[in-house]
Amino acid sequence: MAKQRMLQFVTTDKEMPEKRPAPLRAQDFHEIYREFADAKAAEQAGRCSQCGVPFCQSHCPLHNNIPDWLRLTAEGRLQEAYEISQATNTFPEICGRICPQDRLCEGNCVIEQSGHGTVTIGAIEKYITDTAWENGWVQPIRPHAERGESVGIIGAGPGGLSAADMLRRKGIQVTVYDRYDRAGGLMTYGIPSFKLEKDVVMQRVEQLEQAGVQFVMNCNVGVDLSFDAIRGQHDAVLIATGVYKQRDLAAPGVGAKGVVTALDYLTASNRKSFGDEVEAYENGDLNAAGKRVVVIGGGDTAMDCVRTAIRQGAVSVKCLYRRDRANMPGSQREVANAEEEGVEFVWLSAPRGFTGGGSVEGVIVQKMRLGEPDATGRQMPEIIEGADYVEPADIAIMALGFEPEALPTLWGVPDLGVTRWGTVKADFRSHATNLPGVYAAGDIVRGASLVVWAIRDGREAAEAILDYLAQPAAVAAE
Repeated sequence: MAKQRMLQFVTTDKEMPEKRPAPLRAQDFHEIYREFADAKAAEQAGRCSQCGVPFCQSHCPLHNNIPDWLRLTAEGRLQEAYEISQATNTFPEICGRICPQDRLCEGNCVIEQSGHGTVTIGAIEKYITDTAWENGWVQPIRPHAERGESVGIIGAGPGGLSAADMLRRKGIQVTVYDRYDRAGGLMTYGIPSFKLEKDVVMQRVEQLEQAGVQFVMNCNVGVDLSFDAIRGQHDAVLIATGVYKQRDLAAPGVGAKGVVTALDYLTASNRKSFGDEVEAYENGDLNAAGKRVVVIGGGDTAMDCVRTAIRQGAVSVKCLYRRDRANMPGSQREVANAEEEGVEFVWLSAPRGFTGGGSVEGVIVQKMRLGEPDATGRQMPEIIEGADYVEPADIAIMALGFEPEALPTLWGVPDLGVTRWGTVKADFRSHATNLPGVYAAGDIVRGASLVVWAIRDGREAAEAILDYLAQPAAVAAE
């Protein structure tokens, strides 16, 4: 029906001059799209085999009840489908957009493994939650009763926000501290708008604000406010800072103008999408328009950079990665998307330096081959001597990954336990650190990872904090 309604409006005057319909209103377009989308979602959801062993669910970090909300979607019961999806996921509309489903739920779909193409789980999750927001099914956060205990959360990324959501629903007073001017962490400033629209993130932040969560923005802990001060103001503290220290490249010419970091580049682009004035974007330092772009790295951040550069109007975009396609850590779906958009991948290639003196003119590329496997089983890249060449570049973006900052030093808390990699030591079940009442969750514990894992960690940490806060009351009752 939706397809028939759409076709009647694309008929030309030459074909049916006497029956041409009145101009299509915006409301008509919306109704036709909604009807078509409903049918498409139901069609895809109906492909779920409701298998006895739902590998999609077991391979989802949140263990979402995927088969049941697919069944409800196929039956047209979208509100019930949404209620089931949000029962285990604080931000289903965000996960539906940015989760690497090809490595998680969809990649383990029984139908996909049988060679018939996966059920598009992520697209359905996005659709039912967008529909829920549009129809007012997303209820405000209203605790049954207010409690006097307070929790301070350092970091307004997915881990911190998911913990804030769960704690506030239980009536806990929550304050979130973050270094940026907007909440959301890398969801706001690290992930491009074409993958995750910023209003989708901001509507969840507004929901938390309306629920009474206090946000202290532009707060650099250790500089503007000490960790001890935060700890003294709250009954418990959750560290959910993420990892923002970008890995360096020690190579000649790395300090040249035009050699930039991925986070700086993506942040500038995302600020522009908010309508901010960004001088480094306007003067071209962090703008790929009209330039030859080389991105160094093979993860999801590198894919965000190359696809952003295409949209900014780069003359050419190339991605250097030191291993081959099969060993690339980023999503294969993202790689395919980038290739379709015109990105050229240069496999088995690594940077040895940069040419151009004061301003970059090219990347010195050393060709690689894969040698013996390392302890993890991955083949180690080896340099092919004498095979270097120069790849012309007006801007070179380093997307080499992220590492944790030295929090004990930055915050003046030498007793905070960390691993040899600099991540915070925390119990993998309770997320408790070695400091009483202090918990940690997300990338600052597990290292650079996925948004969905941070959401899971934040939810688990919130449950552990609730148990911790209940202990004094239980002792007093005895």
